[in-house]
Amino acid sequence: MVIRILRWGEDKRYDRMRHNVGNLAVFFIFQGLWVWTVTLPVTVVNASDKDPSIQAEDIIGWIMWLVGTIVEILADKDKFSFKNSPESKGKWCEIGLWKYSRHPNYFGDILLTWGYFVASLPIIEGAEWLVLIGPVFLTLLLLFVSGLTILEKSGDKKFGNVEAYRVYKKRTSPLIPLPRSIYGNLPYWFKAYEARIKQKLSCASLSLDSRGRRRGFETLLARF
Repeated sequence: MVIRILRWGEDKRYDRMRHNVGNLAVFFIFQGLWVWTVTLPVTVVNASDKDPSIQAEDIIGWIMWLVGTIVEILADKDKFSFKNSPESKGKWCEIGLWKYSRHPNYFGDILLTWGYFVASLPIIEGAEWLVLIGPVFLTLLLLFVSGLTILEKSGDKKFGNVEAYRVYKKRTSPLIPLPRSIYGNLPYWFKAYEARIKQKLSCASLSLDSRGRRRGFETLLARF
């Protein structure tokens, strides 16, 4: 966000909210709750008096966090470079990690968040297992409410009639970075089942009335 502001002088994603204090308040309160929920494993570990030796869960969790962080940074860097290229106008991003995933930044975010949880396993016990809410909340939010759902819909609206885009979607994994030679050869029933599950869950989670509130809710979540 800092780079975006330095580059363009503003973040247009917030334009509509600047004139509505209520929406702005809801946005920042929700964002604060999101950060608090996702970092619950870290909070519990830091508040614990336990000091166990390093265990396998620690190492696995740290590796997950590191890989997820690197993936998210590289994906954001690739997307930033793409958006700043004059040749990108009217095209979708498929450079760098975006060749292997339609949403590699979300994959990195989900992976590093689960890394927090895995690294906290040697510490948590009893009611502290509620920290599982953090990674589950983020995963469901990005997959079925905010991230993928809205961006896939937006992409289909812009490029759905372009044959090359339809081929791109068939050959490119929606989340986990995979070589196109692998994802493209996965059976059709697997991809169709995956699409149906996403559609049903996203519809269930956004079943608001038809007087514009659903659209407003999607717009608000798209800010994250």
